[in-house]
Amino acid sequence: MTIDKLDTGVPHPARRYNYWLGGKDNFAADRESGDLLAKSYPAARIAARANRAFLRRAVSFLAGEAGIRQFLDIGTGLPTADNTHQVAQRIAPESRIVYVDNDPMVMVHARALLTSTPEGDTRYLEKDLRNPGEILDSLETLDLSRPVALILVAVAHFLPDHPRSVDIVHTLLDALPSGSYLTMTMATTDFLTPELKANWDESLRSGRSDVHPRTRAEFEQFFTGLELITPGISAISEWRPDPTAEENPTPVEASLFGAVARKP
Repeated sequence: MTIDKLDTGVPHPARRYNYWLGGKDNFAADRESGDLLAKSYPAARIAARANRAFLRRAVSFLAGEAGIRQFLDIGTGLPTADNTHQVAQRIAPESRIVYVDNDPMVMVHARALLTSTPEGDTRYLEKDLRNPGEILDSLETLDLSRPVALILVAVAHFLPDHPRSVDIVHTLLDALPSGSYLTMTMATTDFLTPELKANWDESLRSGRSDVHPRTRAEFEQFFTGLELITPGISAISEWRPDPTAEENPTPVEASLFGAVARKP
């Protein structure tokens, strides 16, 4: 379902994420939601920054070593530093990027995302991950006979039905050719202490949280039939870490799984 009007009284994951990253494109409801979640998971802001750093490293690999020139970034959120198109086009100016999100405020700011190198192209779709067919029907910018990097960073864990979320991701992958890649991150409580896990579980039961964590076994199901890129599935901070980074969070602080895999 595509959201067709902006409701500033209801928190939205993209705006809450923007708040955690220190952005200004958020409202009181988003900040209140972010603060409530941070009480259950104090490292929420660290995790948000670590997730962004993972995206930067993964896209650098895809555009560089893997030679990918087409990117489908779903759940992109609000513009911030080092968006997918900026990272990819620094390496390969001819890269083509399609962003997908369902928050009207992201659409308002889409002009910031739509800046592109002259050689490449950057587009935005107001669509919902829950309707993969609609997304696939709107990808005129991408050539689906050539490899595409499907990017689902910190988005699928907002889908409470795990089997359905796996089906959605596989529907998207099935439409992409051999040589395409899946890049994902997803919240998990596997790394947390019993106390932190209990806090997270309570935040879900009480409705304060809309993030549905997955176990490692559940996360692995998204990658069935794909070839995992070294180091495989890991905590996001441990996936090809940058030795020059100023911040190196632990798996407890950045409690998300991350992985990149190739479709054979």
